[in-house]
Amino acid sequence: MSERRNQILEAAVRVIAQDGVRGLRVDKLAAAAGVSTALIYYHFKDRAGILSAALEHVNHRAQTYTEPDGLDGRERIEAILLRELQGDEHVRETSIAWGELRASAAFDPGLRAPLRATTEAWSADIEALIRAARDTGACASGVDAADSAERLTALVEGLSERWHSGSLTLERARELLSGAIALELGP
Repeated sequence: MSERRNQILEAAVRVIAQDGVRGLRVDKLAAAAGVSTALIYYHFKDRAGILSAALEHVNHRAQTYTEPDGLDGRERIEAILLRELQGDEHVRETSIAWGELRASAAFDPGLRAPLRATTEAWSADIEALIRAARDTGACASGVDAADSAERLTALVEGLSERWHSGSLTLERARELLSGAIALELGP
């Protein structure tokens, strides 16, 4: 990805996290990125292209901080899910932008397919890790990996929204997620 395109996408994530998807205007994005509106249209064609690329960029950003090094089995699953709930400003901004994009998909059919694909990929990754942990005895043998992955990833999103809105503290959100992981995967 070109440096300019990345610069624009980073600014898009910031603007979405601060002002929501409805607050993302091309002129505002251009100012935040320090580029011309023409350059934004060159890279993204239109606002829908910006939103789609921003969603993909948010997903890539999350992958950079959730992938744990040197962990296997259940510890890896826990680390990946819990790293979605941390006080780091970069993580928080990414999470807020994801939530804004998800909420906007209810009104913007163009966001639904890429959002569904990204969500399914995340659930599939967690499902594969749960299957591997189950096969090595790191979690209960009766665990339905697909159902557990979907419940856990949905819970992360819900807890994240509550944390960002001030309904839960970060510590409480992490505590609830840890408890849910224990319930889902067994002792």
